[in-house]
Amino acid sequence: MQAEPEIHTPISSDEIARTFDEEVAPVDLSGHGIEDWATLVIFWLMCAAVFAQFFTRYVLNNSFAWTEEIAIYCLVAVVFLGSAMCTRLSRHIHVDFLYRSLGHRAGRMLASFVDLVRIGVFAYLAWLVWRYSEIISDERMTTIDFPKQPVFLVVFAAFVLMALRGAQVMAGNLRRGYSVLERPGAFDGSEAEAVARAGKEG
Repeated sequence: MQAEPEIHTPISSDEIARTFDEEVAPVDLSGHGIEDWATLVIFWLMCAAVFAQFFTRYVLNNSFAWTEEIAIYCLVAVVFLGSAMCTRLSRHIHVDFLYRSLGHRAGRMLASFVDLVRIGVFAYLAWLVWRYSEIISDERMTTIDFPKQPVFLVVFAAFVLMALRGAQVMAGNLRRGYSVLERPGAFDGSEAEAVARAGKEG
Protein backbone atom coordinates (compact mmCIF):
# COMPACT_ATOMS: atom_id res chain seq x y z
CA MET A 1 0.00 0.00 0.00
CA GLN A 2 1.53 3.28 -1.14
CA ALA A 3 1.50 6.35 1.06
CA GLU A 4 -0.34 9.33 -0.35
CA PRO A 5 2.00 12.06 -1.63
CA GLU A 6 2.28 15.23 0.41
CA ILE A 7 0.52 18.25 -1.06
CA HIS A 8 2.29 21.58 -0.62
CA THR A 9 0.17 24.56 -1.57
CA PRO A 10 2.36 27.15 -3.31
CA ILE A 11 2.48 30.55 -1.64
CA SER A 12 3.82 33.74 -3.14
CA SER A 13 6.34 36.09 -1.52
CA ASP A 14 3.62 38.79 -1.36
CA GLU A 15 1.40 36.49 0.70
CA ILE A 16 4.30 35.73 3.04
CA ALA A 17 5.08 39.46 3.40
CA ARG A 18 1.42 40.25 4.21
CA THR A 19 1.48 37.90 7.20
CA PHE A 20 3.86 40.33 8.93
CA ASP A 21 1.31 43.13 8.51
CA GLU A 22 -1.39 41.26 10.41
CA GLU A 23 -2.38 42.89 13.67
CA VAL A 24 -0.96 41.09 16.68
CA ALA A 25 -3.46 40.33 19.43
CA PRO A 26 -2.71 42.14 22.71
CA VAL A 27 -0.99 40.05 25.36
CA ASP A 28 -3.29 39.26 28.29
CA LEU A 29 -1.48 38.54 31.57
CA SER A 30 -4.58 38.82 33.76
CA GLY A 31 -4.94 35.03 34.03
CA HIS A 32 -1.68 34.64 35.94
CA GLY A 33 -1.53 34.48 39.72
CA ILE A 34 1.15 35.44 42.22
CA GLU A 35 2.41 31.85 42.28
CA ASP A 36 3.03 31.98 38.51
CA TRP A 37 5.34 34.99 38.81
CA ALA A 38 7.14 33.62 41.89
CA THR A 39 7.69 30.31 40.10
CA LEU A 40 9.03 32.11 37.03
CA VAL A 41 11.54 34.13 39.08
CA ILE A 42 12.78 31.09 41.04
CA PHE A 43 12.95 29.02 37.84
CA TRP A 44 15.32 31.56 36.28
CA LEU A 45 17.41 31.63 39.48
CA MET A 46 17.66 27.86 39.17
CA CYS A 47 18.70 28.19 35.51
CA ALA A 48 21.40 30.69 36.50
CA ALA A 49 22.72 28.32 39.18
CA VAL A 50 22.78 25.38 36.75
CA PHE A 51 24.55 27.49 34.11
CA ALA A 52 27.12 28.66 36.69
CA GLN A 53 27.70 25.03 37.67
CA PHE A 54 28.13 23.94 34.05
CA PHE A 55 30.41 26.88 33.19
CA THR A 56 32.66 26.54 36.22
CA ARG A 57 32.92 22.76 35.92
CA TYR A 58 33.44 22.29 32.18
CA VAL A 59 34.93 25.63 31.10
CA LEU A 60 36.94 26.76 34.14
CA ASN A 61 37.53 23.19 35.41
CA ASN A 62 36.91 24.49 38.94
CA SER A 63 33.29 23.85 39.92
CA PHE A 64 31.52 26.07 42.46
CA ALA A 65 30.17 23.61 45.04
CA TRP A 66 27.27 25.84 46.10
CA THR A 67 25.61 25.92 42.67
CA GLU A 68 24.23 22.37 42.90
CA GLU A 69 22.69 22.88 46.34
CA ILE A 70 21.12 26.20 45.36
CA ALA A 71 19.72 24.63 42.16
CA ILE A 72 18.18 21.78 44.20
CA TYR A 73 16.48 24.16 46.64
CA CYS A 74 15.23 26.29 43.73
CA LEU A 75 13.79 23.13 42.15
CA VAL A 76 11.97 22.32 45.41
CA ALA A 77 10.42 25.80 45.42
CA VAL A 78 9.46 25.55 41.72
CA VAL A 79 7.75 22.18 42.28
CA PHE A 80 5.62 23.31 45.22
CA LEU A 81 4.75 26.77 43.90
CA GLY A 82 3.97 25.12 40.55
CA SER A 83 1.60 22.82 42.46
CA ALA A 84 -0.30 25.88 43.66
CA MET A 85 -0.56 26.95 40.02
CA CYS A 86 -1.92 23.50 39.08
CA THR A 87 -4.45 23.69 41.91
CA ARG A 88 -5.76 27.03 40.64
CA LEU A 89 -6.10 25.68 37.10
CA SER A 90 -7.42 22.21 38.16
CA ARG A 91 -4.45 20.58 36.41
CA HIS A 92 -3.52 17.99 39.02
CA ILE A 93 -3.96 14.36 38.02
CA HIS A 94 -7.49 13.19 38.73
CA VAL A 95 -9.68 10.20 37.87
CA ASP A 96 -13.10 11.04 36.47
CA PHE A 97 -14.12 7.53 35.36
CA LEU A 98 -16.52 6.97 38.30
CA TYR A 99 -18.46 10.16 37.54
CA ARG A 100 -19.59 8.79 34.17
CA SER A 101 -21.79 6.23 35.91
CA LEU A 102 -23.14 8.56 38.60
CA GLY A 103 -26.18 10.78 38.33
CA HIS A 104 -25.82 14.56 38.50
CA ARG A 105 -26.74 14.86 42.19
CA ALA A 106 -24.48 12.02 43.37
CA GLY A 107 -21.63 13.29 41.17
CA ARG A 108 -22.04 16.81 42.54
CA MET A 109 -21.95 15.58 46.12
CA LEU A 110 -18.89 13.41 45.53
CA ALA A 111 -17.05 16.21 43.70
CA SER A 112 -17.77 18.62 46.57
CA PHE A 113 -16.48 16.02 49.04
CA VAL A 114 -13.29 15.69 46.96
CA ASP A 115 -12.89 19.49 47.01
CA LEU A 116 -13.23 19.54 50.82
CA VAL A 117 -10.75 16.69 51.27
CA ARG A 118 -8.26 18.43 48.99
CA ILE A 119 -8.46 21.67 50.98
CA GLY A 120 -8.09 19.71 54.24
CA VAL A 121 -5.04 17.78 52.98
CA PHE A 122 -3.30 20.94 51.79
CA ALA A 123 -4.02 22.73 55.09
CA TYR A 124 -2.73 19.75 57.09
CA LEU A 125 0.44 19.53 54.97
CA ALA A 126 1.00 23.27 55.48
CA TRP A 127 0.81 22.74 59.25
CA LEU A 128 3.27 19.80 59.06
CA VAL A 129 5.77 21.82 57.01
CA TRP A 130 5.44 24.74 59.46
CA ARG A 131 6.22 22.37 62.36
CA TYR A 132 9.18 20.90 60.45
CA SER A 133 10.55 24.37 59.60
CA GLU A 134 10.55 25.17 63.33
CA ILE A 135 12.43 21.96 64.10
CA ILE A 136 15.20 22.67 61.57
CA SER A 137 15.34 26.42 62.26
CA ASP A 138 19.00 26.18 63.39
CA GLU A 139 20.21 24.00 60.50
CA ARG A 140 22.46 25.55 57.88
CA MET A 141 23.01 24.60 54.25
CA THR A 142 25.95 22.33 53.49
CA THR A 143 27.95 24.46 51.06
CA ILE A 144 27.05 27.99 52.16
CA ASP A 145 26.43 29.48 55.58
CA PHE A 146 22.71 30.11 55.11
CA PRO A 147 19.73 28.68 57.06
CA LYS A 148 17.53 26.00 55.49
CA GLN A 149 14.38 27.37 57.11
CA PRO A 150 13.52 29.94 54.36
CA VAL A 151 13.33 27.12 51.80
CA PHE A 152 10.78 25.26 53.92
CA LEU A 153 8.88 28.48 54.57
CA VAL A 154 8.47 28.78 50.80
CA VAL A 155 7.06 25.23 50.78
CA PHE A 156 4.77 26.19 53.69
CA ALA A 157 3.55 29.26 51.77
CA ALA A 158 2.96 27.06 48.71
CA PHE A 159 0.77 24.65 50.70
CA VAL A 160 -1.18 27.55 52.22
CA LEU A 161 -1.67 28.92 48.72
CA MET A 162 -2.78 25.47 47.50
CA ALA A 163 -5.40 25.34 50.27
CA LEU A 164 -6.63 28.84 49.39
CA ARG A 165 -6.69 28.05 45.67
CA GLY A 166 -8.52 24.81 46.46
CA ALA A 167 -11.18 26.81 48.31
CA GLN A 168 -11.36 29.22 45.37
CA VAL A 169 -11.82 26.31 42.94
CA MET A 170 -14.50 24.77 45.15
CA ALA A 171 -16.41 28.07 45.27
CA GLY A 172 -16.22 28.26 41.46
CA ASN A 173 -17.46 24.67 41.13
CA LEU A 174 -20.41 25.35 43.45
CA ARG A 175 -21.30 28.52 41.55
CA ARG A 176 -20.94 26.79 38.18
CA GLY A 177 -22.76 23.62 39.22
CA TYR A 178 -20.06 21.18 38.05
CA SER A 179 -16.33 20.56 38.34
CA VAL A 180 -13.61 19.21 36.06
CA LEU A 181 -14.33 15.75 37.50
CA GLU A 182 -17.95 15.82 36.36
CA ARG A 183 -17.50 17.52 32.98
CA PRO A 184 -13.84 17.42 31.88
CA GLY A 185 -14.84 18.40 28.35
CA ALA A 186 -16.04 21.80 29.59
CA PHE A 187 -12.51 22.55 30.80
CA ASP A 188 -10.33 21.15 27.99
CA GLY A 189 -12.37 22.63 25.14
CA SER A 190 -13.58 19.30 23.68
CA GLU A 191 -17.18 19.93 24.74
CA ALA A 192 -17.29 23.31 22.95
CA GLU A 193 -15.72 21.74 19.85
CA ALA A 194 -18.35 18.98 19.83
CA VAL A 195 -21.17 21.55 20.10
CA ALA A 196 -19.68 23.64 17.29
CA ARG A 197 -19.24 20.55 15.10
CA ALA A 198 -22.85 19.46 15.74
CA GLY A 199 -24.04 22.98 14.85
CA LYS A 200 -22.19 22.88 11.53
CA GLU A 201 -23.51 19.43 10.68
CA GLY A 202 -27.06 20.45 11.65
